Amino acid sequence: NVDAMKIFKNTTILGTRDFVNPSSDIYGEHNHGMKVLSCMAVNTPYVMVGTAPEASYWLLRSEDNDTEQPVEEDNWAAAVEFADSVGVDIINTSLGYYSFDDPIDNYTYRQLDGHTSLMAASASYAAKKGLLVVCSAGNSGMDEWKKITPPADAEDILTIGAIDNMGVNAAFSSIGNTADGRIKPDVMAMGVHSAVIGVDGGTAFANGTSFASPIFCGLVACLWQACPWLTVRQLIQVVHEASDRNAYPDNIYGYGVTDMWKAYQLAMKLKADTDGK
Repeated sequence: NVDAMKIFKNTTILGTRDFVNPSSDIYGEHNHGMKVLSCMAVNTPYVMVGTAPEASYWLLRSEDNDTEQPVEEDNWAAAVEFADSVGVDIINTSLGYYSFDDPIDNYTYRQLDGHTSLMAASASYAAKKGLLVVCSAGNSGMDEWKKITPPADAEDILTIGAIDNMGVNAAFSSIGNTADGRIKPDVMAMGVHSAVIGVDGGTAFANGTSFASPIFCGLVACLWQACPWLTVRQLIQVVHEASDRNAYPDNIYGYGVTDMWKAYQLAMKLKADTDGK
């Protein structure tokens, strides 16, 4: 109901596309996407303002809510390709897959290498094309799996874990590292009692890395707008360096909590150093 809710009246939506059922009404599907969007896109002062309230959005659905099949990875890859074709700069994806309806399709820890899953490979390819992918780490921290869920293992993307307002990691937030030893998650953001829009069109709260990811995605969108000379890799680099655990990253917090003002200053210094050569 994003198209009908008054709280979204100031949100710029460029278009929609449903890669599960092209003939469906994307606004009539699951409310998860609406809550994710609200973290970034709501722009109603004194009620709720997201982290990128003046950005323009494409709403793309690749998740089939009724089943868990590998074809959903194909849907996601098609959505990323479409996003590139219409000029999208940043993709937030608040989903991931490690188990399917048929257990034979399940992933193993050793396959978290950034290349095995179609989604991870597609995310890394998107990065090479100049798109930034921001991805939720997953909510498996208290499950048997515990680990990040593809595409969170992809190279050259930002994988976001969840913390509370005291900076403590959420027990449900999935942990790293990747099978090939890369630090994951990359950084942490608010994923406990995160402000979202509820199904009634009013403000509400929700838990999950699904909300930590868009909250951070909006912040990094603002950073990239301020520093458009940064490449995707440089953007990720300054985010890492501006985070509070940069000197000692681990498989729970990654590089920690990012100071976005520090990231901006690092980006400005990078530009000055480059221009001076």
